[in-house]
Amino acid sequence: MNRARPARTALALLTAAVLALGAGACGGRATTHHKPGTSHAEDTGSNGRLLKADDGDGHRLRQVDADGAPEVDLAVRPDSEDGWNVHLTVRNFRFTPDSVGGGALAGRGHARLFLDGHPLARVYGAWFHLPESLLRTAGGGIRLTAGLYADDHTAWAVGSSPIRAAATLGKASASPDDETTMVDLAIKDGKVTPAPGRTEIAKGRTVRLRVRSDRDDVLHVHGYDKEAKLPAGRTVTVTFTADRTGLFEVETHESDLLLTQLVVR
Repeated sequence: MNRARPARTALALLTAAVLALGAGACGGRATTHHKPGTSHAEDTGSNGRLLKADDGDGHRLRQVDADGAPEVDLAVRPDSEDGWNVHLTVRNFRFTPDSVGGGALAGRGHARLFLDGHPLARVYGAWFHLPESLLRTAGGGIRLTAGLYADDHTAWAVGSSPIRAAATLGKASASPDDETTMVDLAIKDGKVTPAPGRTEIAKGRTVRLRVRSDRDDVLHVHGYDKEAKLPAGRTVTVTFTADRTGLFEVETHESDLLLTQLVVR
């Protein structure tokens, strides 16, 4: 009888156990505790902080710092044949359809569309065609919202708020064109970038204000009575038609900052 064979077998089993324990103890990449696409279980890895609150649809929030957080902008325009073409512009984020159902990795995942607050579709890329038939099936609606989600289906969030953008069907703005004036502003540490100045706008043009703040605040466009909440770390877009002439200030309510002045002639 060969006594060396059982000894070698026992040694091999012991070595495999040690390697398995060592791999489980290593840091780095978040683990995928189930095969992609087979479960909606939430990954408890170290990418963000898993909150008890959810997105309103049962998906728990995964909070990350505002600095470097994923961002999303939403634009919709009528399709020449049917429905709407939806375009998602993302920053600090990458669509990863091949790993949905896996662990939550920073800046990766997919998007979800909501119509008047109700789940509509899951999106794995920048473009999505929204047919009229899907709108009818969903019961209709005009408010389209896009949110960013991790591969484990938790909702990426900043300041306990899901990272989202919204647009209105029927009054949705297409990509910027010759009739649109874009004004991009950022607020950080109480300072406005670019420095407050004046923007000349021809009467009748569409104005699109894109504002990002590092703290919760409220945006107000004087004269046009336009207001919008500014959740920390998110880019908010306010769109309106400059149909009144004069000098109009854009400011924040909480921090009382002058962002810019719009001169409409």
